[in-house]
Amino acid sequence: MLQAPFVQLSGHVEPLCSGIPGVAKTLRVMREIVRAYRVNLDIRQAATNTIFLTPERDELSEVHALFSLVRDSVRYVRDVHDVETISSPDVTLAGRVGDCDDQTVLLASLLESVGYQTRFVVAGYSEPGALEHVYLQVLAAGDWINCDATEQGQPLGWAPPGAVCLYIERV
Repeated sequence: MLQAPFVQLSGHVEPLCSGIPGVAKTLRVMREIVRAYRVNLDIRQAATNTIFLTPERDELSEVHALFSLVRDSVRYVRDVHDVETISSPDVTLAGRVGDCDDQTVLLASLLESVGYQTRFVVAGYSEPGALEHVYLQVLAAGDWINCDATEQGQPLGWAPPGAVCLYIERV
C-alpha cells in the first residue's frame, strides 16, 4: 500500500483570535515563516532544482514550474478540527500534505528564494467579512499573477470564483 512520506512534525501552539483579528494574526505568522524560509538552503535548492530546465530569465516559465510543483505534488489535507495549523515549508514539502495556508507558505517561500515578490490574498465565499481561504499572488513579467495551488487541474493565473470579499496583503 502506498503511503505518504513520514515526516516528524514539531511546532508550538499559539492561540488565535476569531474573525478578522485572527485572520490578520495568521497572515502575520505566515509572512514571518516565508521571510525565515526564503533563505533556507533546502528551500532554495528545491526551487533551483525545479526551475533549472526552464528557459533562463523566463519569469513565467519559472513561476509556472514552481506553481506546478506545489499544485501537483502536495495533497490538500485540512487542519486539525477547530485548530488553525501552519506547517513550515520544509515540512510541507517533505510530507507532501497541507491545507491552503501550508501550500501558500511553501509556494511563497520557493518563489521568494529565487527572487520573486509575493503577496497573500484572503477570500471569503459565504458572507462579507468571513474570510475562509488564502492563496498567493506573485509579481512576474510585470503583473500580479494568481497562484492557487490547492485546486488540482487549475492553471496558473486562476483564482477561485464567487468571492464575496477579498483582502490583498499590502507589499
